[in-house]
Amino acid sequence: MTQSDLFRLPRKPWNAGRIVGAKSPLKPKHIWAIRQQLKQLGRARDLAMFNCALDAKLRGCDLVRLRVSDVASGDVIHSRATIIQQKTGRPVPFELTEATRDALRVWLTERGKLSNDWLFPSRSHAGSHIGTRQYARLLKTWVKMVELDTQSYGTHSLRRTKVAMIYKKTGNLRACQLLLGHRKLESTVRYLGIEVDDALEISEQLDF
Repeated sequence: MTQSDLFRLPRKPWNAGRIVGAKSPLKPKHIWAIRQQLKQLGRARDLAMFNCALDAKLRGCDLVRLRVSDVASGDVIHSRATIIQQKTGRPVPFELTEATRDALRVWLTERGKLSNDWLFPSRSHAGSHIGTRQYARLLKTWVKMVELDTQSYGTHSLRRTKVAMIYKKTGNLRACQLLLGHRKLESTVRYLGIEVDDALEISEQLDF
């Protein structure tokens, strides 16, 4: 077989055997179960990161770059914050719920409160923040704790979870757009898979 013949051989697709497409958001029961597991294991950093990911609705690259000063001033944990997204350069606001503030207090007490330091510093590279790949690996361990299929969930699952709940409860797409920091409403529709979900719900209501 010549070298040119090798180039003509069909290549295995990069996504062969993988689940591709939008990752599923978590359900409330999964959120509660993961929180309980992390509390019982005493994993303060993971619990703070998990809760922040749900509340902030940020892309992984923005979440890992949060600084202590983004969420706290001295001993006070903010109830609201705003950061500039790396991808779009646009500001995006988010809230920090009581559960998240409690988790952050525990974590900041454990790691120290250096205001300009990374909120989630790397444990292997001094002076750096945790990487997006490590964040993705942590997510896999969290969902595995509650016996979910790790291939069905990714870091975008946490970004989508709360916004999907907000849309389901209110139907307010503009609010979802602002919370996700999307430039266009169409991006929010595609990101949440709203048209498909709405169509399925309408179809399910029809009983012949």
